[in-house]
Amino acid sequence: MVNKNQLQLTYRDRLKLLTGAAGLAALTACGGGGSSSPTPPSGGTPPPAPPTPPVSTTPVDGLLRDTFRNNFVVGAAIGSAQIAEGSEDADILSKQFSSITAENLMKPDALAPTEGTYTFEAADALIAFAEANNLQVRGHTLLWYRATPDYFFEGTREEIKARLQKYITDVVTHFKGRVYAWDVVNEAISDGDGPTAPYRDSNWYQAAGGPDYIDWAFEAARAADPDVKLFINDYNTELAGKRARLVTVVEDLIARGIPLDGVGHQAHIQQSTSAADVFAGLDAFTNMFAGLENHITELDISVYSDPASCFDNATGCQPSVGNTLPAARAREQATRYRELFSGFAARSNLTSVTLWGLTDDASWLNSFPVDRPNYPLIYDRDRDPKTAFLAITDPNYVI
Repeated sequence: MVNKNQLQLTYRDRLKLLTGAAGLAALTACGGGGSSSPTPPSGGTPPPAPPTPPVSTTPVDGLLRDTFRNNFVVGAAIGSAQIAEGSEDADILSKQFSSITAENLMKPDALAPTEGTYTFEAADALIAFAEANNLQVRGHTLLWYRATPDYFFEGTREEIKARLQKYITDVVTHFKGRVYAWDVVNEAISDGDGPTAPYRDSNWYQAAGGPDYIDWAFEAARAADPDVKLFINDYNTELAGKRARLVTVVEDLIARGIPLDGVGHQAHIQQSTSAADVFAGLDAFTNMFAGLENHITELDISVYSDPASCFDNATGCQPSVGNTLPAARAREQATRYRELFSGFAARSNLTSVTLWGLTDDASWLNSFPVDRPNYPLIYDRDRDPKTAFLAITDPNYVI
C-alpha cells in the first residue's frame, strides 16, 4: 500500500496527462505504477534515494463540479463561517462546487424569530456569496416540525393556515429568482406505522388537524414563484418502509394536483448502507413516471454503523475511532462514495447532489447520535481532499 503522498502524486500526474518516459519516471519515483526501487549492485553501497518531489494536496480547480457537469450540480450545506472572506472554506466552495444550501440560515426560526419580523441579513449574505462565485442556491426549508417558532401554531386552524402561507409567500418572494429549488416540506413522513401514518404526528399535523398543511405550503410556494422547483424532502428513503410511506404521500399529492416538482432524499447514511438501497429510494420515484426530479439533499457517510438503539436512546453505539480516521475505514468510505456518485451519474432525473457540510470538523455527526469524532465528508479537518474526493473524481484512482 502506498502512502497518501504517493497516491496524490500519481493522481496529479494523471491529471497533467504525463506520458512517455518522463511520466513513467515520475510515477516510478513516487512509488506508482507498481515499480520497485532499483536493486543496488552486489556488494556495493546503495545509491541515495532520490529526493521526494513536493506534493500539493490541492486538486485542480473545478475538478469536482466539472466531473459531474453534464449530470448534476454538486452542492454543500454551509453557514456564515464558510463564506468568511479569505477563508479556506470559501476558497474550496468557489473552486470545486456549483451549488450551496443554507444549513440553518433559511429555516423559519432564523428568518422569522418573531411574527412579522424578518431577519434576512445572514441568508442574504450567503446568496450574495453564491452570486459572486457563480454558485446556485438550494433553499432549505420552508416548513419543518423543528426549527419553527411556537407562534406559528397559535390560534385557529384558519389562522395557522393564513400565517404559514403569508410566511412562505414573503420568504419565497424575497428570494425569487435567486434560489433554484426549495425544500418546501421537510420530514413530514412517519418513521413507523402509527395511527397517523404515513404522516408524522408532528406539531404541524396536530395544528392543521391532519396533513392539509402540506397542501398549504406547496400552494403558497408555487403562487409566490411559478418558476422555482418545489420539493418534498425526507430521510431514510433507502429503507423500504419509510420509502413506501413517502411514495403513498407523493402519489396522493400528484393525484390531487398539488404543485410538486421532485423528491429530496437526505441520504444521511452509515458505512454499512449499501449503494443499492440508496438507488432503490431514487428509482421508486422514477418508476412512478410522473416526471419528478430526484435530488440528493444532505449526503454524508458516517464511519460508524450503529444500531437503531443508538439513535433512539444512545445505547449500543459503536466506540469512537479516535482523532484519526483509520485507513481501512477511509478506503471503505471512499468505495461507497464512488459507488454512489457513479450510480447518481447514471440517473438522468437526478439533477442535484448536496453534501451536508464541507469539512469533517463542521459535521453535525460529531455530536449526533453521540459525541465522538466522525469523518463523513470528502474534505478533512485540514481542508485537504480525502480519499473519497479522489475516488469520485477519478475512476482510475486506486482506493
